[in-house]
Amino acid sequence: MSGILDLLNSDLGKQIIGGISHETNQPPDKTASVVTMAMPILLGAMKRNASNESGAANLMNALNSKHDGSILDNLGGLFGGGVNEDVKQDGLGILGHVLGGSQNNAVHALSQKSGLDTNSVMQILQVAAPILLGYLGKQKQQKNVNSESGIGDLLGGLMGGGKKQTQQQSMIESLLDGNNDGSVIDDIAGMVLGGGNQKKGGLGGLLGGLFGR
Repeated sequence: MSGILDLLNSDLGKQIIGGISHETNQPPDKTASVVTMAMPILLGAMKRNASNESGAANLMNALNSKHDGSILDNLGGLFGGGVNEDVKQDGLGILGHVLGGSQNNAVHALSQKSGLDTNSVMQILQVAAPILLGYLGKQKQQKNVNSESGIGDLLGGLMGGGKKQTQQQSMIESLLDGNNDGSVIDDIAGMVLGGGNQKKGGLGGLLGGLFGR
């Protein structure tokens, strides 16, 4: 899932983490932890939704209009005077649509792993969700994805590839369906960050990179 890892490791990623941290009054390291763990879960949920024709069509429509990536063009404006309430409401709508009945499972698991309460996790996610969709919109434009089948491939590409991505998707499905207590997030984060069996090492390595440690 180099696309998302590249984003989080970039100056833009640091600006996103810093902005969300400031907006939600949460420590930068905890904010980064939640965002890093949440990205693959949200992408995996989108991939599941896009596996049927109507889900793929809905995502394409969103990326062709409201979520075309323009939100990333002025992050200074987005975070400058506090995030607009419309953006937060949009974020809540995205989370509800993408996660559906699995939202509580995902939020609870992220809360458990990050050490933040569920309200704080939700505040972070509702600001991060429109940014993630904007990033997806930008990727769609750059890679000239114009078909609904191409959306699934794009999401798969952002999540890595081959057997590893299939395993990751399977773990995300089990998390969303509430078949575990959230411990699987370690494995998901390890796969995303190239940590393999070094579950927390992978996440810790990225967070160290984000904060110059």
